[in-house]
Amino acid sequence: MRIHSSKRSTKERRLIVNADDFGLSTGANHAIIRAHREGILTSASLMVNEPGFEEAVALARENPRLGVGLHLTFLCGHSTLPPEKIPGLVNSQCEFDHNPVRLGFRYFFRRDLKEQLRAEMLAQFEKFRTTGLPLDHVDSHHHLHAHPTIFRILIESAEDLGITHLRLTSEPFGLHARLALGYRMERLTHTFLYWLLAGRARRILSRMDIKHTDAIFGMLQDARVDEQYLERLLPHLPPGVSEIFSHPSIDVFANEMEALISPRIRAQAESLNIRLIRYQDI
Repeated sequence: MRIHSSKRSTKERRLIVNADDFGLSTGANHAIIRAHREGILTSASLMVNEPGFEEAVALARENPRLGVGLHLTFLCGHSTLPPEKIPGLVNSQCEFDHNPVRLGFRYFFRRDLKEQLRAEMLAQFEKFRTTGLPLDHVDSHHHLHAHPTIFRILIESAEDLGITHLRLTSEPFGLHARLALGYRMERLTHTFLYWLLAGRARRILSRMDIKHTDAIFGMLQDARVDEQYLERLLPHLPPGVSEIFSHPSIDVFANEMEALISPRIRAQAESLNIRLIRYQDI
């Protein structure tokens, strides 16, 4: 797969195709690498505390053109630090809460959790650093880095952590609705909330010269970033830089992997002169 440099006119359409949950499992890891080698995938976001972590790092080293970012986890995953150091965040098995609404309120109103969140965040960055992989970007599991408390902690440490590229979670719902691509209704509230949070975050990131895309796509699809979705979306991508994120795997979301390796989708992107890039190319 050829990844282009993005040092061109801002009027052209540049696209990051990212896979979340790199390191979650062997099924996810191998689907991501296949989508990168055979398809349009340009980057992946690494979970540093899940069962497939070491395998994902080894595969990333074998594929240096794959941009690898850190997929921070504070929900539906495992911690780097042991429970005794962050007792307000995880249970005895180092597991975060699986309820996003309950957890979101706790992180916002429990000020005593701020330093635990900071400690765990720094630990995840340090674990990523030990891999020796260049940090392509930062995002998070279920977009929790957009949460006001976590975003504030992240920004406070951004310079020391070497954060230069960050996912700004803001999907153009109007475009999605006009194309009638289909979505789960319960995700509308989440998407609208992230859009609101992105307004303030965009100003902060601009001031700090932390680069981000102009738009992202995939939130409303919820594991249905399939061939039909990509085929209808690609001709309508806005000018500038967009990101399409997905969760390809061999066993769970094989439909997303098949979409990313589809020769028809790859040919369509080429015919539309869409430049495939990574975050580091912005």
